[in-house]
Amino acid sequence: MAQRHVPDGKLFSTRNSLDTDIRVDVVRTLNQSLADTTDLMTQVKHAHWNVKGPQFQQLHLLFDEQAELLAGHADRIAERATALGGHAMGTARMAAGNSRLDEFPDEAVDGMDVVETLADRFAEHGAYLRENIDATLDMGDAVTSDMYTELTEEVDKQLWFLESHLQGPDAVEETGITIPE
Repeated sequence: MAQRHVPDGKLFSTRNSLDTDIRVDVVRTLNQSLADTTDLMTQVKHAHWNVKGPQFQQLHLLFDEQAELLAGHADRIAERATALGGHAMGTARMAAGNSRLDEFPDEAVDGMDVVETLADRFAEHGAYLRENIDATLDMGDAVTSDMYTELTEEVDKQLWFLESHLQGPDAVEETGITIPE
């Protein structure tokens, strides 16, 4: 039996109680996130394969864990899109053609250069996910908004892991805010 592609703006039938217009908008948002997430996952895997330097082993393992986490994120995003009656646009070519993330620089192989590059990508990805928390809530889909909150928390944690490699004792930012002890 041949598979049928659902054109943009159309959905598969579902008993989901969200209005069709909401589901169409949310599926578009989810597919953009799927492209970004799949792209980031492949960039992290690229880093995993190609990183060099004294911290190779530690970074190699970290990047593999991060790629696995992002694969799980892509799965959650795609399944949410299909649960809403949408079509998950999840091939590598689709991701490459639709991702908003910068390409991984081929010359980045030194451990800290790779960490810096991935920290930039995770920060950018986290910002996009964070925007989608409010956007999907404003669209009327609190469930997808909650999913974005969970994904953002996990991406922020991975950003912290990366930035911790780059921060030394001089990496303190003056905020002017006093934090009570």
